[in-house]
Parts: sequence; structure tokens; C-alpha cells
Amino acid sequence: MSKTMPSIGDMLLATVPMAKTLNLDVVEATAERAVLRLPDQGAFHNHVGGPHAGAMFTLGESASGAIVIGAFGDQMGRAVPLAVRAEIGYRKLAMGPVTATATLGRTKAEVVAELDAGERPEFPVHVEITREDGAVTGEMTITWTLRPNS
Repeated sequence: MSKTMPSIGDMLLATVPMAKTLNLDVVEATAERAVLRLPDQGAFHNHVGGPHAGAMFTLGESASGAIVIGAFGDQMGRAVPLAVRAEIGYRKLAMGPVTATATLGRTKAEVVAELDAGERPEFPVHVEITREDGAVTGEMTITWTLRPNS
């Protein structure tokens, strides 16, 4: 981005201290897709030597936040993005670094149209968490809302 406008990744890391605590790496962050990586760190391992479930959850939720910033950053003057609920399924044992890829479950135009109509839109963000070998270790859906400012 420009020297005066921070990148989506910079905005995420500046506003979500837990993402910095886990040393998350923002690989890609746009309005269409966000990819974050959790490095392999012993301090965040579980009892079998892989990333703790809480660290994986934070990785996925942070990826969802990055795409929300990318897609709806231009709406933040009139609405606050908030996670409403989340569901995660742990599919395979995660070992080593893991990567979360987030995509929007509705179009930006649909969500903004509801906001324009005075509603408080909700929309899902789908996240896939993978190991380095490409195996899917987890899947998440985080439902977000844009709460209009008072």
C-alpha cells in the first residue's frame, strides 16, 4: 500500500494483539481472500507436539478478520465489524506450521446493500486450515456482522 495507508496485514496486526503474540504471518490479505500462517512454535504446542487448538482457532479467526478488513474497510466509518459466532472442526492432526485461508460466504455488494437499507448484516467467512503437505487439519465458519455506528 501507500506510505500513508497501512496494508490490511498491518491493520490486523495493529488492532489484534493476539495475532502478534502468536507471531502470525499475513501472507496475503485482499477483499477476496486472506491467507495467514502460524509458524511452528514450541510455546504454542499441545500435548502431542502440534499447534494448540486455541492457537489454530486464533489463526483462523484472524484470517477471517483480515478478509473482513479487506472487503469492508471502506465501511468502517459507519459500521464496526464484529464476530458474532464461530464453529471449528478439527479434521486431522496438525503438525508444524499451519496456514489458514479465508473467503467470504456472501458478496460485498449484498452485505453493503443491507447496511445501506439500515439493517445490521451478517455474513459467513469460511476458513480452511492446512498443514505444509496440503492436508486440511481444520475448517471454520465465523459469522460476522457490520454493526452500524450510533
